[in-house]
Amino acid sequence: MKYDIKSLTLEEKMKLLAGRNTWQLETANGKLPDVFLSDGPHGLRMRDLEKNETKKATAMPNIVVIANSWDSEIAYLDGATIADDCIENHADVLLAPGVNVKRTPLCGRNFEYFSEDPFLAGTLAKAYIEGVQSKGIGTSLKHFCANNREYDRFYQSSEVDERTLREIYLPAFEIALQAQPWTVMCSYNPINGVWASENKWLLNDILREEFGFNGLIVSDWGAVHNSWRTAKATLDLEMPYREKAYEEVKEGYEKGYLTEAEIDARVEKILALMEKTENDKKVITTTKEQRHQNAVKIAQAGIVLLKNEDNILPLKGGDILVTGPYSAMGGGGSAFAETDYQPRSLKEELADRLAGKAVVSDSQAVVDSYYYVCGIRFAYQDAYGKDAVVVCVSNGPSTETEARDRTSIRLTRTQEDLILNTAKVNENVIVVVLAGSAIDMSAWADKVKAIVFAGFTGEASQEAVADILSGKVCPSGKLSETFPLCLADTPTGEACGDGFTERYREGVFVGYRWYDKTEKEVLFPFGHGLSYADFEYSDLTVDKKSETDYEVSFTVKNISNVDGKEISQVYVRDVFAMVARPVKELKGFAKTALKAGESKRVSVTLNARSFAYYSVSLKKWYVENGDFEILVGASSRDIRLTGKIQISLPENEQCSH
Repeated sequence: MKYDIKSLTLEEKMKLLAGRNTWQLETANGKLPDVFLSDGPHGLRMRDLEKNETKKATAMPNIVVIANSWDSEIAYLDGATIADDCIENHADVLLAPGVNVKRTPLCGRNFEYFSEDPFLAGTLAKAYIEGVQSKGIGTSLKHFCANNREYDRFYQSSEVDERTLREIYLPAFEIALQAQPWTVMCSYNPINGVWASENKWLLNDILREEFGFNGLIVSDWGAVHNSWRTAKATLDLEMPYREKAYEEVKEGYEKGYLTEAEIDARVEKILALMEKTENDKKVITTTKEQRHQNAVKIAQAGIVLLKNEDNILPLKGGDILVTGPYSAMGGGGSAFAETDYQPRSLKEELADRLAGKAVVSDSQAVVDSYYYVCGIRFAYQDAYGKDAVVVCVSNGPSTETEARDRTSIRLTRTQEDLILNTAKVNENVIVVVLAGSAIDMSAWADKVKAIVFAGFTGEASQEAVADILSGKVCPSGKLSETFPLCLADTPTGEACGDGFTERYREGVFVGYRWYDKTEKEVLFPFGHGLSYADFEYSDLTVDKKSETDYEVSFTVKNISNVDGKEISQVYVRDVFAMVARPVKELKGFAKTALKAGESKRVSVTLNARSFAYYSVSLKKWYVENGDFEILVGASSRDIRLTGKIQISLPENEQCSH
């Protein structure tokens, strides 16, 4: 239905710029439809306003798992699955996904974000948005921008230079916007001293005019400080309801700071959103059980095998013990989905898959959480003499959560001791880690045979992990962020700003870019992940389509007797750059299913942006002539093939070198 702005009074239009309550939009005295906005990225987290409780929904794997899948089809499936819960519960817009770059592993909300790399983050977010919106449910791409930690997020200014903004913190949004999300959510923090909600350069000049966003800009909940200033900056909708909002807009109008035309421009975006919510795509196509099975499939795709010494995995059989705190489905805050699904234990799931081959037991030790383990000595006694011991460890929603950062990236002392002491009495320890971000494993990684990083896998955890451990599913996930040896090795260390500002001193050298530049060893590099299959790379060709357009092709062969999937990664290196550039940057990737012994040709396209850096002097993306290397690898530090090209653009497009 088309809604006519002319039917609204000036007062109604002013009131429309803020929400009616915490979750719903104003209706202009009943002239407009109800629109309900709802969390969250890992399964619908919707408030039942009548019962004042959170509705139950499918608890999907967290975004960290989607990211570790490196699979756009999985991201799309995740979005489409959550959308069915939205349709069922009459939610119109899902407040997701978040694409903020993982600048520091301490960020309490990293489990909600895709990657330390903007290209990977943007590509997967695009697919997620397409999945949700294919079902007639809107999305909210967030948090725009430079919200890279939770510490004092309401007030501390992110002090970041323009080139770094352009190359690291904006591209994920730019790529994801290709999916045309219905809304974009601004962040809480100021950027270079100006609140995100009032930053016209970012909201209008960059987001709307340069990136071409034509949807609605909504504030994060409580991110508005002055309503007429945000409207002036082209933010359309303030959420939630705030008593002073209408008076501030009215004051701005009466004093001549805000014109009726500017108010109308904001109202038109709100009316357009309302019209989008009334569509014929809202058809539920999955049952509750099918949504759960989708969650299992997604979790399987994003679980990462980090270490597998002596090929201890998959489990072959024998006498197997499962022990440790295995309780965390997801991170905390607005992204935590509540479910009524009752999972079976990992012991039960493993026993089913290994029936006839293994005896699976669990420990007499009582584990209530990752903090509390009672009778821990029984865990060690039970581990003695077993053919293999699966030790489960986890962070939980009180450690990784919205509104605060972690203070350490190590597991709790209790959990580290559990791993170390179990390894003293049994040489075949397999550690399964449930967490939303990088973990410092340096105290115990070399003491165990295998490490499986499950991430936060939602209600599908036990089933998906059992599938991987038993070999029912061949692991195919790879890390979407670097796991450092320790916090001190990261670009930011323990620093978190002073409450006024935080300077992004590392510039463009974030994540693997930092570790490459500083030549630091890492625990597990960006893009790392093992498989039960083995893959061989060969026959690289780099075909020139134009001076800045290339097709990179190579062959990947499964040289094992196990069917599997390989994630191949394409990086670009500017060999002799006139500015400080990363050693290499991810510019393409592919996930390829290969049967045992099968070969496939993989192709990735590169364009001008693949070779460019942002020139602040020229105010544009700039490709300088010279030598570039095309690096194809199984991870950022496992480069298998190298090609070389030389770009020679016309002299009048180049600066003097």
